[in-house]
Amino acid sequence: MVRVTGSAELARPRPGQPAREAALLLIAAAGAWAATVALARGMAGMTGTMGLGLGVFVPVWTLMMAAMMLPSVTPTALLYAKTVQRNRTVRIAGLAGGYLGAWAVAGLPAYGLARLAGWLAGGHPGAAHVLAVGLFACCGIYQLSSLKDRCLAHCRSPLALLLHYGSYRGRLRDVRAGAHHGGYCLGCCWGLMVVLVAVGLMNVAAMVGLAAVVLIEKTWRWGPAVGRLAGAAALALAVAVIWFPWLAPGLHIPAPMPMT
Repeated sequence: MVRVTGSAELARPRPGQPAREAALLLIAAAGAWAATVALARGMAGMTGTMGLGLGVFVPVWTLMMAAMMLPSVTPTALLYAKTVQRNRTVRIAGLAGGYLGAWAVAGLPAYGLARLAGWLAGGHPGAAHVLAVGLFACCGIYQLSSLKDRCLAHCRSPLALLLHYGSYRGRLRDVRAGAHHGGYCLGCCWGLMVVLVAVGLMNVAAMVGLAAVVLIEKTWRWGPAVGRLAGAAALALAVAVIWFPWLAPGLHIPAPMPMT
């Protein structure tokens, strides 16, 4: 009697393979962090777009998002990898590329907002002060909104999305899946990212803190509660920055030190 082995069994992933692709994403995130920190050394304390034109700003923004967001999307990528039978590394790279592509597109309005912030900080300090209040308040209100909760639910439990992605066909199916998931992630996290305009886009400490909030929101049991706590903190900052402008260094240019 001859045993017939199905193609699905032949193509079954070997143990440890999906974890390897997830590890590669974490390595890529570590590299993005190293590059971001290196860039930040020359841009510390700069407001607005940090003197960058749109063509340079968007790649720098995307690099920052790779550092901050890839760790939080790795669990979803790990689940996606388990559904892939062949060319796993290439396909996960396509997923990550589509995901970062969604964040690269978000760099366009981020550039406009950062340019406005730099213009106000340089010549209209009163309006810059109002914008600082508005950015923190916007973050806080959105963090406590039902739309935030819906987007976060998709990011925390992506199984339904993964089943949907199974219907995608063509060479760009993984890029499409990554972009689609990136859209939900953008809907989940954009409120936190506007804080970067207020505190300075190359504020590494703020980036680390926000990345930690995003990771906890998406992966920890009490993540949604932490997200709401972050929203409450942002609302508190919106009030505090009225009296303490230095809480928004991205919109506050310190007075020059007197010459002695």
